Amino acid sequence: MTTVRAPAARGAQRRGNRPKVALLGVGRMGGALALGLLRAGWDVFVVPRSKDSRRRARALGIPAAERGALDGVSICILAIPDPAVPSLARELDEELPPGVALVHCAGGLTLPALRRGPKSRARPLGSFHPLCAVSDPRDELAGHAVALSATQAGLRVRLRQMASALRLKPLDVPESGRSAYHAGAVLAAGGVVALANSAALAWARAGIGEFRATGALTPLMRSAIRGIEQRGLRKALTGPIARGDWEMVERHLKALPRQCRDVYLSLAEQSLHLAAANLSEKEKRTLRDVLRRWRKP
Repeated sequence: MTTVRAPAARGAQRRGNRPKVALLGVGRMGGALALGLLRAGWDVFVVPRSKDSRRRARALGIPAAERGALDGVSICILAIPDPAVPSLARELDEELPPGVALVHCAGGLTLPALRRGPKSRARPLGSFHPLCAVSDPRDELAGHAVALSATQAGLRVRLRQMASALRLKPLDVPESGRSAYHAGAVLAAGGVVALANSAALAWARAGIGEFRATGALTPLMRSAIRGIEQRGLRKALTGPIARGDWEMVERHLKALPRQCRDVYLSLAEQSLHLAAANLSEKEKRTLRDVLRRWRKP
């Protein structure tokens, strides 16, 4: 484990005007953030919370230190599971000088989750939630968005500086809308994986195994994403709903395994909403009737 020596002045910065950053958590997101900041030339280290964390840090080549080194940092980032954030924030409030910013990476938590001790009333608090489905710490974050929030303007500037270093596009999310924001993010990430699983289950009924199915379905899904990027949601929509083909929709519903049918129906209703402007009244009415009929138990 690499030993990190705290500088003489608390909150001091190295390498120009870049703040010194400590990350608690060496999981997928913590590892990806640490590696990205190291590549950008930032002064960053991780604080492992277990023997497994120390092993992961060594394997990834990320400098690691004990919590005693936190006195020298400007920003302390909690890249840990959401439920663990409040309790660790309470512990750290005793250890960190009041000027050290405390930042979480939890998409669904508001900033009061970090306000867990007397020093936290004056402490800069923030959130930094990369909108990237990180399944391995070596995943590249560049090109994605990052949701930012901060209690102080100075910390917001620092978080935007960090976003720029990681080549992330800043997205300001109001605290009042945090749960809705996170729900949408989950639908667009984990929801896509679950959707791919439903599509693979449908293909299994056609005799196509999971390996072959995912190999063919993932390029199809990428082409749909490209359509959204290039033409927007409504113009990117394809398939029988976009064409008003109620007969094909009915065939699909008859062919699908039961565990996929509700997913198909929910997405068909969303598709109908997107396609409505391009369909005749008769087509819309017929499609609604088909979907309503299959919704009945």
